[in-house]
Amino acid sequence: MNFDKNTGLLPVIIQDEQTLEVLMLGYMNQEAFDKTSAEKIVTFFSRSKNRLWTKGETSGNFLHVKEVFLDCDEDTILIKAKADGPTCHTGSRSCFKTEHNQNFIFELENIIADRYENPQEGSYINKMRKKGLNKIAQKVGEEGVETVIAALAETEFGLINEASDLVFHLLFLLREKNVSLETIARNLEARHR
Repeated sequence: MNFDKNTGLLPVIIQDEQTLEVLMLGYMNQEAFDKTSAEKIVTFFSRSKNRLWTKGETSGNFLHVKEVFLDCDEDTILIKAKADGPTCHTGSRSCFKTEHNQNFIFELENIIADRYENPQEGSYINKMRKKGLNKIAQKVGEEGVETVIAALAETEFGLINEASDLVFHLLFLLREKNVSLETIARNLEARHR
């Protein structure tokens, strides 16, 4: 990494490891990078405080490092992280004021996975899991047919609702079979080439 190129500081982009949403931008010097690497918790160099600053040191909303990448010039760092809570000091999930989480589908995959790891009595996922794989797969088929019908005969709103049901149930089926969206994306990318 070329810390000397920018007066000892490199810009650091923090991206949600699952949704790929950009959460914030900060700066690191060598010491902050070394601490981040050792502890697997993001630490920046605060230009306003003129000291190392671990994100979450007062709020408890730490950023857990999952992967680190350098750009082609080795003067910008990208960190994929898992956030403990809101990233922005305003309480927003991101410091960038986007209208909505563009990658909510990945967040939904995490919500479904959480329901598997922490079953909630009475939840839809818990009830369907008790009925087994055949029922979960059947539901994907039903929602697929309803999506086709909505595309041919209903309003755009109807199509959006049915397509949303289909995507949810497909994510549910994929989790039941231990297949991630990342696996599907890699397969689609390989088939595209």
